[in-house]
Amino acid sequence: MPSISQSTLELLSTIVIVCGALAVIFIRLRAAKKPTSARKIIMPPLGMVTGFLMFLFPVMRISLTYAGIAFLVGCLFSYPLIATSHMQLVDEQVYLKRSPAFVLVLLALLVLRLILHTYIERYVSIPQTGAIFFVLAFGMILPWRIAMYFRYQDFTKKHKQKLQMSESNA
Repeated sequence: MPSISQSTLELLSTIVIVCGALAVIFIRLRAAKKPTSARKIIMPPLGMVTGFLMFLFPVMRISLTYAGIAFLVGCLFSYPLIATSHMQLVDEQVYLKRSPAFVLVLLALLVLRLILHTYIERYVSIPQTGAIFFVLAFGMILPWRIAMYFRYQDFTKKHKQKLQMSESNA
């Protein structure tokens, strides 16, 4: 069986990253067309928790220092997502309000991630690079979704009467 060169693996990993990021953008834009709920907001980070099982495999393990730095960088990257995520009431239902800046923020984060990915994979293996960026993604999604959850709670309290009227009419 022929082996795959390092440059081919790097190219494949970059293609996967770009496809994954574009899929996330597409999914986020489609999700904004449907009403949201507390459950829909908290499920993505809960679903990601199973990804930490990758660290059971030695090839995926990274140092706690790398993991901590990746998580903190992810938290920094969450700020633009938090700043561009808002809610609105449409037909007595809560929707995530699309911001024109949201897609630009996600694309900018993708470019930054690709630049960082190219730099980081010089120092660790490709599986470890994937693990670092998984932790970074979790660090980005967790604070964003927590902020959205609290905004959702505040928004529903503020619009409680309108939402209750909608539920009683259903």
